[in-house]
Formats: sequence, C-alpha cells, structure tokens
Amino acid sequence: MASEIIVKKPEIIVKKPWYSPARILRGLSEANRYPVLPMLVLLVVLVIPAVFAPLIAPHEPMVGDLKQRLLPPVWVGEQTTEKTVVELITASNRANEMRLSDAEIQVRIGKAKIITSGAENSDRPVVPGDQIEIVTQRGGKATYLLGTDKVGRDILTRIIYGSRISIIVAAIAIVIAGTIGTTLGITAGYFRGWVDAVIMRLVDISLSIPIILMALVLVAALGASFETIVIVLVIFLWAQYARQARGETLTVRVQDYVSRAKVSGASDRRIMLRHIFPNVFNSIVVLATLQVGFVIILESTLSFLGAGIPRPQPAWGLMVADGRELIITHWWVSLFPGVAIMLVVMSMNLMGDWLRDRLDPKQRQV
Repeated sequence: MASEIIVKKPEIIVKKPWYSPARILRGLSEANRYPVLPMLVLLVVLVIPAVFAPLIAPHEPMVGDLKQRLLPPVWVGEQTTEKTVVELITASNRANEMRLSDAEIQVRIGKAKIITSGAENSDRPVVPGDQIEIVTQRGGKATYLLGTDKVGRDILTRIIYGSRISIIVAAIAIVIAGTIGTTLGITAGYFRGWVDAVIMRLVDISLSIPIILMALVLVAALGASFETIVIVLVIFLWAQYARQARGETLTVRVQDYVSRAKVSGASDRRIMLRHIFPNVFNSIVVLATLQVGFVIILESTLSFLGAGIPRPQPAWGLMVADGRELIITHWWVSLFPGVAIMLVVMSMNLMGDWLRDRLDPKQRQV
C-alpha cells in the first residue's frame, strides 16, 4: 500500500490586542455584575470628601468673605452693560454727591440715572453723554470653583464638609434604629403572644406619627441640634426594622434546626442569637442600605425647614434653604447641594437593589 503523506499547514496564531472589541465587551459584561457607577459616585461624592474633608477642602466651611459674596461658578463669565450719563450734578450740591461706584449701583437697580462729576471722592470725572460700563454680574474665580453663597462662603467646601454630616447622621441613626428595631422584631416574632402584640402596637404608633410634626415639636422643646435630628430619625426608623425582623423570624422559628436546638436544651437567647439572627441579617443589611438615601433626604428636608442641623453648619439641606430666595438670579447656591443629594440618594438606592439581588437566594436563582 502506498503510504499517504499528510502535510499540515502551519497555523498562524494571531494574538488579539488588549483593546479588542470582544475583550472590551467581555469586560463590560463582567462589570455589569457590580454597580460600578453607583460605587464610583458614592466614593467621589460621599466617602472620600467625608473622610478627607480637611485635606481636600480649599477653604474654611463656616468662614466667608463678604467681598466675594455670590460669586458664580468659575466657568461663568462677567456680564456687563452700558449706561449713559444723562445729567450732571455739580459739586456744589453736596447732598446729591456720590462716588461713581455708588452711582453705578443706583443705575444698576434702576433707581437713578444721574451721576455726579467733580466730587472729591469721585473715582473719575464724568460728563453727560459718557458711556459707563456697569458690571451687572461678576464672573467666577478659580479659587471658588462652584461659586460662593450670600455671605461669601465657598460652596464646594461646604458640600465637602456637608457629606461628612450626612454620612455621620445616616450611620448613627441607622445603627441605633437597626439595633433597637431588629432586637424588638426578633423578640416579638420568637415569643409571639402578648409580647408580639405590645411590640407591634408600638410599631403601629411609631409609623402613624407625622415625622415632620414630631421633628418640629422636638426642636421647639429641645432646640435644633445634631442630637435632636438623630433622635427624630431613630424614633421614625426603628419600627421598619422591627416589622422586617419580625416577619423573617416568623418564618425561621418553625424550621427544623430551631426545633432541634430547643430539644437539645438551648436557651431562648442562644437560639435568637445563633440561629435566628444570622438568617435575618441579610434582610436587615439590605433595608439599611436602602434607607441611607432616605435618611439623607429626610435630614436635608428637616434642615431645610429649620428643624434639623442648626446654622451655620454646612448641611446640604441648609445650603439648599439658603439659596431658595436666590434661585432665579444666583442659581448655583441651591443647585450644587441639590445635585449632591440627588447623586448620593440615587446611588444608594441602586446599591441597595444590587445588594438585595446578591443576598436573596430567590433572586440569585432567577
């Protein structure tokens, strides 16, 4: 038999570059497993400013310069207009003399069209027919990237320090409320009977109290302070944790491993800590994550109404309230703190949804 000779063509291996479309798409699909954008927003807007505020803030948060009040953001240029001198007031009329800069202010607000000339303190002499360039709005400065408020405080600095207040208030309120609510919820779901009835009636009472009205009453009684806002938030939040923990406990307490623990002589405290709480923990963490944004919104609302963090602390709600009367002419005073609140709340909600999908076994099976 004639032997067959098979000749294989050499294979040419082409190594795909690191920036190939397939690799980029694969990286994006893997990145979609994690909330990259919300995590980045939270890191830039909330976490890093809160931790490193003294290092990255360009100015003092509660010290302003009246000479620099209501400066626009750095990218807003100076706006000017021209006015014509229509009448000359002589220097002998001492009652009507004014400096040119004062006259410009009167012309700007529409209360005068007469500018003096020849006064001793005049910036420069003017005559009828002169065109005077009047600055209707000053331009931004590089030292105040987001502008200043009505007392000359840097808005960027106050937003940076405001993130520290928001994260501290949210963390303290959620930890205290979560601890109290989870403990009472597990206790109510485990013991049932009159214990469950009493705790659930307290939950109903807490959820039925108008939070704004209660905050105003407490502020009137205790005064506006950091402690008052934390107390208000705890009173309002603990009931939601209690209800969530009770519902989870009712499901867990009838499981076989709980019954075996009772038969083996384990105490009620040990069963609640070792067998029930770990099964409730995931739901509590998801609820706490979702409530961070809600707490920031609530704290900002109370501060906006004057029932939250007292002035001159750089709370985001207070900053929005300070600019509400200037929203037409000086929009940046309220806009940037409002954008910070929106970004943080939206990112925390997305993080909470992702965490719920990761920790819920039913969601993982879908």
